[in-house]
Amino acid sequence: MIRIGVSACLIGAPVRYDGRAATLEDKLLDTWKAEGRLMAVCPEVLGGLPTPRPSAERLGNRVVTQSGEDQTDAFVAGAERAVRALRSAGIKAVILKSKSPSCGLGRIYDGSFEGRLTDGDGLFALAAKAEGLAVFRDDQIQAASQWLTDFNQSMEEIG
Repeated sequence: MIRIGVSACLIGAPVRYDGRAATLEDKLLDTWKAEGRLMAVCPEVLGGLPTPRPSAERLGNRVVTQSGEDQTDAFVAGAERAVRALRSAGIKAVILKSKSPSCGLGRIYDGSFEGRLTDGDGLFALAAKAEGLAVFRDDQIQAASQWLTDFNQSMEEIG
């Protein structure tokens, strides 16, 4: 069975900066969870950040809190640890929490702490893509499902 990585907050783990989950209600995700197909990761926790913690946003190549505390090192370390864990488990794809300074894909908060978005990826999303993982946002479950179908078919063809 091909397993898929997922941001832990999306499947109910209370690991977000505010100490809550961002549980995604999706039948397919629920099915994959019941099958044991999902591997939950939270790069921020893996980077040593507490829960709850001050919110942080990407500001250029840094990740900072609203008070200006630079948390880039923890975010980078967490991204590296999460990628290593996924690689060790043979994970080939990951579904990530949108807009996050770790997991955001394509659009992230702009560092102003005013809810504005900008083009870009979170540090874990960047690391996952560099590792060659198929990376999906939390609103792309159907695309992840299609990837899984295509991957399974290609594996069958290889033999």
